[in-house]
Amino acid sequence: MNGPAWGLTHFRNPASPAPDDPLPRRVLLALPALLATALAGRASAQEAWPSRPISIVVPGPPGGTGDVIARGMIPTLTQALGRPVIVENRPGANGEVGTRSVARSAADGYTVLLGSIGHFAINFALRPNLSYDPVRDFEPVTLAATTPNVLVVNPRTVPATDLPGLVAWLRSRGDRVSYATSGIGSSDHLTAELFKSLTETRMQHVPYPGGPPALTDLIGGNVEMAFFNLGNVTAHVREGRLRAILITSPERSSLLPDVPTGVELGLRDLVVTSWQAFAVPAGTQAPVVARLHRELAAALRDPTVVSRMGDLGFRITASTPEEFRAFQTAEIQRWRALIDRQGIRPE
Repeated sequence: MNGPAWGLTHFRNPASPAPDDPLPRRVLLALPALLATALAGRASAQEAWPSRPISIVVPGPPGGTGDVIARGMIPTLTQALGRPVIVENRPGANGEVGTRSVARSAADGYTVLLGSIGHFAINFALRPNLSYDPVRDFEPVTLAATTPNVLVVNPRTVPATDLPGLVAWLRSRGDRVSYATSGIGSSDHLTAELFKSLTETRMQHVPYPGGPPALTDLIGGNVEMAFFNLGNVTAHVREGRLRAILITSPERSSLLPDVPTGVELGLRDLVVTSWQAFAVPAGTQAPVVARLHRELAAALRDPTVVSRMGDLGFRITASTPEEFRAFQTAEIQRWRALIDRQGIRPE
């Protein structure tokens, strides 16, 4: 050995280390303090979240439901988090583009997904080659809000005024009745397929590139019926342009109190909600997820947000991450079973 072996007999005064010591004892004594400082710095960096702006990615165009919810929460979130909150619209491929981009983002809490039933459940059940996994690739934060669908018909082309009359009319028409949707695999599409299964009726599916053109064609009489989110048809029903047959919520809505639920009419399984939820990339640290949940839930419960969402037919949920995950899992299983039973295929 080039220097003395380490042992009690070889320790010297740390203030005067020998030149041939491999490592001065004062450095060894300082290592615990250095390590503690490093760990404290790391913890401090984690506790400092957020230290820069946060992006909420909405996988749809401006003006859509997710966009309205996100932008309505920005003032409250910005104040609570102390950092700017930015909404980014990334539409494309039925929401796959924006959702995939978040799944592949850094798991640091600065990129948050506000997705729908389609992004978190139906796409996964419908498309075996989906480029993201809504369970494996995300940490759940909160189920934000839900809204039921309403079965509406064009009163000029459909003589039925209630469910028994509609079912009888559909059966008499065979497959000569068409129903509009906002696209294959959308909530309104699968609700209509569930209705067909429960009532043993037939209809021709006419998918549109979104809800607005589908609604326009229904009002214009180019299709006979459709399921739409409550907030999208309330004014049209009140003003007589559409006739509401039933609503898919467990109870009646104050927006259309005279419209019965499917449960009331004997269709116990026709309880369907379209929903929006927040999630972050898998691997995001638990303290960050917890802080996000706390602030998002508080923003969702803000009276201004509750009122605005209520006008659109949405009910604020603000669930825990665990409740959202359980709900999501049940939704994937439910819609996968219907898709297989009805033989629905993606575009």
